[in-house]
Formats: sequence, C-alpha cells, structure tokens
Amino acid sequence: MSVVTASATREQRVTVRSLARRKCRGERFAMLTAYDFAFARIFDAAGVDVLLVGDSLGNVVQGEETTLPVTLEETIYHTRLVARAAGRALVVGDMPFGTYQVSPEEAVRNAVRLVKEGRAHAVKLEGGRDVAPAIERIVGAGIPVMGHVGLTPQSIHKLGGFRVQGRTEKARARVLAEAKAASDAGAFAVVLEAMPADLAREITQSIAVPTIGIGAGPDCDGQVLVMHDLLGLTDGWSPTFVKQYANLGALASQAARSYVEEVENGKFPEPEHCYR
Repeated sequence: MSVVTASATREQRVTVRSLARRKCRGERFAMLTAYDFAFARIFDAAGVDVLLVGDSLGNVVQGEETTLPVTLEETIYHTRLVARAAGRALVVGDMPFGTYQVSPEEAVRNAVRLVKEGRAHAVKLEGGRDVAPAIERIVGAGIPVMGHVGLTPQSIHKLGGFRVQGRTEKARARVLAEAKAASDAGAFAVVLEAMPADLAREITQSIAVPTIGIGAGPDCDGQVLVMHDLLGLTDGWSPTFVKQYANLGALASQAARSYVEEVENGKFPEPEHCYR
C-alpha cells in the first residue's frame, strides 16, 4: 500500500468525508482517546485528527476492571466536555454496552442522545454481522457510525479474556466477515483491535472505508491509542503494542511529593503566593 506520511494541507475540520479522502490518497491519520476538556484541547491543538470518548473511561477514569459498567449518561457527560474543546478534530462517542444490542430502534434513540446531548459528531459500536441492522438504522438517521471488530472489549466474557483474534483460518475468516459487514452496513470507518498484522492489512485492502488499528500492525489507514497509555498515566501491565510517549505519571507524583513537603515545612505558600 502506498502511504503518504503527512497531508500537504491539513483540514480545518476533520469529517467522515475527509477521512475517506485520506484513505484514497494513502494518508495516515491519528486517533486518541480523551475524556475531559483540558486534555481534549491539548490533543486538538496538537493535530490529533479524531478524538474518541471511549468506554475505556471505565478502566482509566473510573477504575473498573472492564468497560461494561459504563453508562450512557456518563458517556454523554464526558463526550460533551471533549466536544467543547475540539475545534478541528472529529469527536466520536463510544456507545456503552447495552445501548445498541437490544434493538435497532433503541440503538437509534441512544445514538441520537450522544449526538444531541453529548455533541458527538459520530458514534462507535462494537461488532459486525450481529449489529449491522443497528448500524444501518443509525446511519439512516443521519448519524455517522464507526465500527469495531477483532477484540471487542464489551464481549470480554464471551471471548474469555483479552486475546488476540484471527489467529486460525476460521477465526481469520470470521473477523474479515465482521469487518465487511460493518462496512457494508454503512460504517464510515472500522477499528481493528488485537489481530495479526497480515489480517489487518487484508481487511484494509478489502473494504472501502478507513481502518483504524490498535494492536493490529502498521498497515491500517489510521492508528488509535488510549491517552493514559500514551502519556504514562497507567500502572501495571500494558499491552505489548502500546508505545509510551511521555511519563506524566512520574512527573505528577514528583510534583505532588514536592507540594506535600513544602506545605509540611512551611515553604508554601510563599509571600508572592498570598493576596495583599
């Protein structure tokens, strides 16, 4: 696949159509999760193309073991914060578990809330063939939908853990079929998570819409990371595909320790920090 490393002219506003043009021109794009105004503003100014308000907020913001407890109301709240900061980036709100599986009609109602109350520009949901009717109905209501196949965290109990998908021929064919089903149903892009790089390459070449990789190798049209992984704000185990670009956790810890010590020693506040 011919790849252009940087766009000659960056869009003033990223849209689903501009991402489609990126794929046609072989230009990569970057997606990053965000959950509040402050970080969303930083990422938007830095040129991040897509801001995803992921249900990963259950893990990295709320301290849950899975994404399953996240509610629609919580996602709407965090999406609204991010949307306020996004002057250029496309804002995508993740549809939590239970908000689109019951029926296409309920999926549309909940997607409308994410756009109307959360100010999302698009929504994301997990799955392919099983959720194709929901994708079609949401798109039919005028709301862009991002798909998500491979490792789908909302199906963690069914999958039996966080496992790489598509290793066998049967599993490979299933993941490819899921991606095609999401694309055929009208998704404007499809996230490919935790799969062999050659499978992700095949999917990227097989569907017309952009693919976004996370643990799926270098040949997707875009890439996504969770901001806490990128910034070094997580403790313990991280997936092997994660690249840490900063260690803000250590810096924050050091700053907090310095603050505590200065308060205990009477060094803070100093005269210049006091009102007169």
